Formats: sequence, C-alpha cells, structure tokens
Amino acid sequence: MSELGLNRRRFCGAGALAAAAVPLGLLSFPERAQAMTQVAQGTEGGTTAIRPFPQLNVPEAELVELRRRINATRWPTRELVVDDSQGIQLATTQALATYWANGYDWRKIETRLNATPQFVTEIDGVDIQFIHVRSKHENALPLIITHGWPGSIIEQMKVIDPLTNPTAYGANASDAFHLVIPSMPGYGYSAEPTVLGWDPVRIAKAWVVLMQRLGYNQFVAQGGDWGASVTQQLALLAPTTVLAIHSNMPGTVPDDILTKAIANAPPPAGLGSDELHAYRQLADFYTHHLGYAVEMSNRPQTLYGLMDSPIGLAAWILDHDKDSYEMIAPAFFGNPGGLSRDDVLDNITMYWLTKTGISSARLYWENKLGFFNVVGVTIPVGVSAFPHEIYQAPQSWSEKAYPKLVYYKKHEVGGHFAAWEQPQLFCEDVRATFKVVRTSNA
Repeated sequence: MSELGLNRRRFCGAGALAAAAVPLGLLSFPERAQAMTQVAQGTEGGTTAIRPFPQLNVPEAELVELRRRINATRWPTRELVVDDSQGIQLATTQALATYWANGYDWRKIETRLNATPQFVTEIDGVDIQFIHVRSKHENALPLIITHGWPGSIIEQMKVIDPLTNPTAYGANASDAFHLVIPSMPGYGYSAEPTVLGWDPVRIAKAWVVLMQRLGYNQFVAQGGDWGASVTQQLALLAPTTVLAIHSNMPGTVPDDILTKAIANAPPPAGLGSDELHAYRQLADFYTHHLGYAVEMSNRPQTLYGLMDSPIGLAAWILDHDKDSYEMIAPAFFGNPGGLSRDDVLDNITMYWLTKTGISSARLYWENKLGFFNVVGVTIPVGVSAFPHEIYQAPQSWSEKAYPKLVYYKKHEVGGHFAAWEQPQLFCEDVRATFKVVRTSNA
C-alpha cells in the first residue's frame, strides 16, 4: 500500500496495517477456502498485485472524538415550516445525533466487514479496495456491482450471500454469481486520486482491468446512482467483455423530454400515465432537490463542513433525495422503513472515519455525463423501476433506450438504495436479468 494510502487509513491501527493476510479465523470453512484461493490467485508482483485488505480496527480514541464532536454541535433554530421544504429537519437531525452519540455501535459493522473477503490492488495509480466473494457453485457468473453517492460498499452487504449462495435463499445453483464490489476512487477504503480525470469513464476502464486481473475475462455488471453511470460506460467501452448489465437508475429519458423536465416546463403532450409520472418526478427533482449536486459539481472543495462536523456530514448525506429522506427519517423515531438507523449510520460513519466527504464529492466536479439520458447501450440490459427512485423509469422509455432490453420490472415498493432497502427484490431482478447470459452461453 502506498504511503498516501497508509496515511489515509491511520484509523485502522498499526497492528491492523501490518496484517499480511485475510483474518481467516472470522470466516466459515468454505469462506476460508475461497479467501485462500483468492489470495493465491493474486500474488503477482509489482503494481498489479492483489493484496489482502488489512483488518479494520478503528482506535477507540477515534470513536470517542466522533461522539465528542456530535455532542458539541452548534444547532440552528427549528425550520420555519411544518414539512421538509427548507431541508433536513431539526428534530430528525437531533434524534440522529442522540442515537449516534449514545447508542450506535460501529464495532458491529466493523466485524461484518472484517468477516467479508476484501482485497486491494493498484490500478492506474490508485489503490482500489474491493470485496471479492467467489461462489461455491460451479459455473457461477462473475458480477461487478458499483455503488453510488452517498453510498458505499455497505449498500451491497445484504445481497452478497443471496447472490453467491442462492440455494440458501430459495433460488437455484444456476443463479450463482462470483461477486466483486469495489469502492470507487475517493470513496470508503479506496485511495483518493491525486490527479484529475477520474470520471465514470475512467472508473469503468479501471473496473475492466480489475475484473480481468481477477481472471474474469467476461462478466456482467450492475449499478445504481454513480454505479449506473459507470455500468453503462462499461457496456459502451467493452461490449464483448461485458455480457449484460442491470440498472436500478437507468438512462432512459428521451432528450427532448429531459430538456423540458430540467426547465420545469409543462409536460409534453401525448405522454402515457407512467411517462407523465416519471416526467413530474424529474421536474420536481431538478427544481427542488438538486442543490447538493450543484454545489459538488461546481465547488466540492468548499464543503469543509463534511470533514469537520459529523452532523454537517450526516445532514448533507440525508438530503440526497426527498423520498430516501422520507423513508429514513422515521427510523430515528422508532419506525424503520427500508433502512434501519444502524444501516444509515454505518454508512455515514464510514464516510466520517475514512475522511472522504470531499474526495467523494469531487466525482461530481469531474463528471461530464448526464444521469438519466439515453447513451446508446447495445448489449442486453435489465431494468428495475422502483417507485421512490429519483424517477421510476417507464417500460416504454426503457424499451427505446435499450434495444436489447431483456428484463423490466416495475415495483410497488423501494427507492434509490435498492440493494440496501429491498435486497430480496433486488436479487430476484439481478438473477432474472442475467439468465439470458447463462442461457446464451450454455
């Protein structure tokens, strides 16, 4: 690991940083065998080496300091409206703070992460940390899943076992995947870039290198949020290597419709009911809920509060999209929806401990692509349309955007963080999408 990488991970502790192997004692026997195989397969020297990721062991002093900062928050007065139209509400944020400082236990997710096979390898000058779990089933299909902002590899923790061990969840051995879940550069435990140019295209190129370095010359890919953009770029860059993709935030919006939605213009005539609903969701998002992305796209370095204030970081993350906030907020008052308060704080605490509030925001500054527009993907695609996503992609738009649409499912529940909120539905859709690849390659 580079000196920069070591400096960024002081919180791991000196003993943990000196570790030279995956902590096999925390794994079951099949997992130990898989982890040992993975390490053996990646022992080549130089910058292409695949190294075991060191055990996490955040010094207790770091957690004490986190709680001190939470308790030292200078609070604003209450918002002057009865809803969340002025932003993340004071009562919600204070309830989060009370639990974060007095009830939340980072060690639980730390233990889960340490029990999951993780590795690191240098690609294009950046140390990329990733989860790699190989299925015990023969002919498992290699799958790379990419998270987004304000997510992390924690988003996908609930789907690892169902996708790699499907027979334990009522699916067939033929549905099994070898699973790779990387942290994007500047996110989580991957190093932050020290040069310009790390946009979704460059990340997609790095993912091709990563998968081939692991021995997967052909694979499938999945993503939402930034992961959706990276996954579409994988399809464009390597259409013979990437056999198919699945997205829960697809790019399906026709250019003329997207232009009107961004301007909050009256909807075009002739839209079907699903199309009109999607249009109104997009217009509302661009008119009222894009503030965080505008700031990160233009002035990410200005967001010093994300590095200095845990509550500033938490509020910024909670304000990603209105439906996610409306689902998350009740969890801090005893009414969890798709995510528990521990789920939410596991992710926020990872951002805090890794000091990646600003480095992750820089991806918005680097990006020159749209999120929802059609980009010309020609390989097989599956789409999951969740009702509380930023927009619920209509089947009609999906069929036009993806000439080889092999799977489409409109859901009645679920939102932006699909794998995290609705892991069962997510896994069912992923399995169904990639059956076409298994069948064609049989």
